[in-house]
Amino acid sequence: YTEAWDADKKSIHVMPDTPDILLAKANAANVSHKLYVQAWEEAKKKGYDMRADAIPIKSAKASRDIASDYKYKETHEKEKGHYIGCPSAKEDPKLAWAARAMALQNDRLYKKAYNDSKAHIHIPVDALSVQAAKECQTLVSDVDYRQYLHQWTCLPDQNDVIHARQAYDLQSDNVYKSDLEWLRGIGWLTEGSVDVVKAKKAQELLSDRLYRTRPEQLKFTSITDSPDVVLAKTNAMQLSDV
Repeated sequence: YTEAWDADKKSIHVMPDTPDILLAKANAANVSHKLYVQAWEEAKKKGYDMRADAIPIKSAKASRDIASDYKYKETHEKEKGHYIGCPSAKEDPKLAWAARAMALQNDRLYKKAYNDSKAHIHIPVDALSVQAAKECQTLVSDVDYRQYLHQWTCLPDQNDVIHARQAYDLQSDNVYKSDLEWLRGIGWLTEGSVDVVKAKKAQELLSDRLYRTRPEQLKFTSITDSPDVVLAKTNAMQLSDV
């Protein structure tokens, strides 16, 4: 009886066009190294097509021309400076003048004496500027500025200490709100007080039952011979099948 069901449970039928299958195939194609290099492998099988106006060919030709020009002028570059008409370059007036002008225009040589002398500064220890700097450093020092409260430098029963403690108690938020915490939850308002009356009036204004009173609950009488009543009676007589 269950043989066909047991055999069918072992076989899994998955439709080939489900979104999961299509997504898996697309992901497999994206991460496939074979498909990634397929175009490159096919291009390698076709061989190389190097045209005369290709960029690598032009670059190689330009490099060859540059190297050829350098080799052609190498001997000329080596012979430069040997035909100046002086035994050495230092005795040539133009070269000496150019070197002097270069030294004058050099910013490093211009500031050399200043840089060598600026480090040799001798200031007396008791100078006014030094004393002012030390006092300023003491004022802005965080170590000297912070003195923790538990490091008392006076007796605990002095008037200054007692006054400071009273000032701390007055500024303390916990001590200030201690009465409020004790009274919280035990508030009471008398009947007829301003807050109670205001709350009742607000409740009446916001009450949906009082705001939307049904017409049948209102006490009113209509005039029998008013134009609306006469028109209603006439329409009723015209529409009556009886």
